Amino acid sequence: MIAGLDIKEIVELALLLIATGALSGFLAGVFGIGGGAILVPVFYECFRIAGVPLEVRMPLCIGTSLAVIIPTSIRSFQAHYKRGAVDMTILRVWWLPIVIGVVAGSVIARYAPERLFKIVFVCVAYSAAARLIFAREGWKFGDDLPHGPLMRVYGFCVGILSTLMGIGGGLFSNLLMTFYGRPIHQAVATSSALAVLISIPGALGYIYAGWPAAATYPGVAALQMPFALGYVSLIGAVLVMPMSLVTAPLGVRAAHAMSKRTLEVAFGCYLFIVGSRFAMSLVGGQ
Repeated sequence: MIAGLDIKEIVELALLLIATGALSGFLAGVFGIGGGAILVPVFYECFRIAGVPLEVRMPLCIGTSLAVIIPTSIRSFQAHYKRGAVDMTILRVWWLPIVIGVVAGSVIARYAPERLFKIVFVCVAYSAAARLIFAREGWKFGDDLPHGPLMRVYGFCVGILSTLMGIGGGLFSNLLMTFYGRPIHQAVATSSALAVLISIPGALGYIYAGWPAAATYPGVAALQMPFALGYVSLIGAVLVMPMSLVTAPLGVRAAHAMSKRTLEVAFGCYLFIVGSRFAMSLVGGQ
């Protein structure tokens, strides 16, 4: 028995996480999301099996997801950048507000109730899915992204919400850019760069936020060193990262081979499925 699990259970969890790494890396390349939208639900099930208490399970999922997103998003950004699809002007405007938002999100993560993370995830995932699946040309805020304070407010919101959801920011920046008439392929490419800005300070913030968890739950091996560092599961990150790095460039190629509408519908359907998983757990009180 290791961490309360027998060898068979450990092998099954390890294989699941490796497969998840491959899929999350591919989706990171396709959608520019960092892969967190698939990592968080899978981590949630793995940590449930490992006996992680409900009160700290969701932040542990999100912190681990952000740690995995660091190398994955860097790899995805490099591949998109080589294709000339990244809007560097948006990055220059957003980088500071996003970092401030990430810091604020990390502080909230230390004190917020577990249900808040799920509620944020479900609300944003459903609204994003509706926008992408039922999109019409008239469904937009304007012909181009705004300038000045509003643009910086958007950057702050991207940072704080992404940190609470552990998804790297691609979901929100994709939505904003497409609502302002930017092509989905450019939105995906630029979002991959934003995931780099969000994941690094975000992961560090969750390490800080989860530092007391090991002492609070001394009997939970999954929260103790060397299995975890704060709200970052080192075992989970190590198992997921390698395959995600291999498959991220493949996802980039797939994204640029898809039509605009195909890419939008695929992303919308995926978000609806993921959001439904957490909606059901909220209704069931789990």
